[in-house]
Amino acid sequence: MNNEQIGQRLKTMRKALNMNQDAVAKILGIGKSALSMIETGRAALSERNKNILIQKLNLNPEWLETGQGEIFNCPPEQFVPFTHRTDRTVPMQSVPLYNIEGTAGLVPLFTGQTPVQPVNYIHIPNLPKCDGAIYIVGDSMYPLLKSGDIVLYKQMNSIEDIFWGDMYLLSIDIDGEEYITVKYIQKSDKEGYVKLVSQNPHHADKDIPVDRIKALAFIKASIRMNSIK
Repeated sequence: MNNEQIGQRLKTMRKALNMNQDAVAKILGIGKSALSMIETGRAALSERNKNILIQKLNLNPEWLETGQGEIFNCPPEQFVPFTHRTDRTVPMQSVPLYNIEGTAGLVPLFTGQTPVQPVNYIHIPNLPKCDGAIYIVGDSMYPLLKSGDIVLYKQMNSIEDIFWGDMYLLSIDIDGEEYITVKYIQKSDKEGYVKLVSQNPHHADKDIPVDRIKALAFIKASIRMNSIK
C-alpha cells in the first residue's frame, strides 16, 4: 500500500464522518500529530489501527487499499461498532515511572528478579491499563517522540502477540550488551527475524533475530516533556 494514498483515503473517510483529527486519534489510541503524519503519508497505517477503523468506524478495507467501492461497509445508520475488552480504560491508575539508567535493564524490571524503586508515579485518567513508564533516550522516533519524553507501556510475554506495525519498547541483546529502544515492529523477509523501523528518516530500518529480543512491551501512551527557559 502507498502511504500517501492510504493517508488521503483516511482523511476522506474522516471528513465523510464529520470528525476532526482529535476524535479519530482518540479512537486509534494515538496522538493527533501521529494521525497527521499518517494522513500526509509520512507514516504508515498499522494493521492494528486499520482493524480499529474497520471495527469502530465501519471502514471498508477494500476501498482503503484500492480506492474502489464504497467508503463504508454498510450505511452508517446501520453500523454497530465492535469493542474489544482490552479497549476498556481505567478511570484512574498510578503508573510507576522508572529511570531505566538506574536499573539493571528491562529484563530484571519486567521479571521482578531485581527490586526496582520507581522514581515517581504518573496519574492520568481514562488510560488503558499500563504496567509502567520510562524516559525516552535518543531521537530514533523523532518527531513523534523526543529524548526526555515519557512512554507508558504494557508488558508482553511473546513476540507472537504483537500487532505488526505498532510501536513497542524492546530490550535487545547485542553482543552480550542490552540495547533498549522504542521502534515500530514490522514483518521481515528473513525467517526468524523482525524488522525494526524508526520514525526518524535518518535512522535505517534494521532486521534482527527474534531470539535477541529479551523483553517486550506495547506502548500505550506518551507524554511530551517541554522545558520552559
